Amino acid sequence: MGAPYAGLVSRAGALAVDVAVVTVSALAVGGLPPLVWSEVLRTPVPGWLTTGVRVAATVLPWLYFTVFWWLTGQTVGGRLIGVVVRRRDGRAVGPLRAALRSAIGLLLAPLWLVGLVWILVDHRRRAWHDLLFGTTVRYDAATTPAAGRRGAD
Repeated sequence: MGAPYAGLVSRAGALAVDVAVVTVSALAVGGLPPLVWSEVLRTPVPGWLTTGVRVAATVLPWLYFTVFWWLTGQTVGGRLIGVVVRRRDGRAVGPLRAALRSAIGLLLAPLWLVGLVWILVDHRRRAWHDLLFGTTVRYDAATTPAAGRRGAD
């Protein structure tokens, strides 16, 4: 038997950490280069730089979730809380599934959050987006030694 399915509190905690990481990262990517340009070169910030950092800051959240779910199954929040995203059969989430899961989650964030409540009634603690993308979120025994002892949260 695999590790227990992650509950609502654990998943919400991981998401809160991820939101903080993405927010700080996007602010840094979008704000620091123009600031450094103007302070170091003492010239107006060129339009190409302003446009470039805005695009990068906008794409960053999608890249963050996509790359982490694809390569490790864990975002920074997932690693910290000890949860991992996998396909229903336990295999890793592939790049396309990770990219779509991330895009839908970001584009429909309010629906994503409402869908988390479904965790409370699903026997495998799947949210609506897990049902849609064929994923599960489990405690990761490698990063959470007490995963086997966790109760419902």
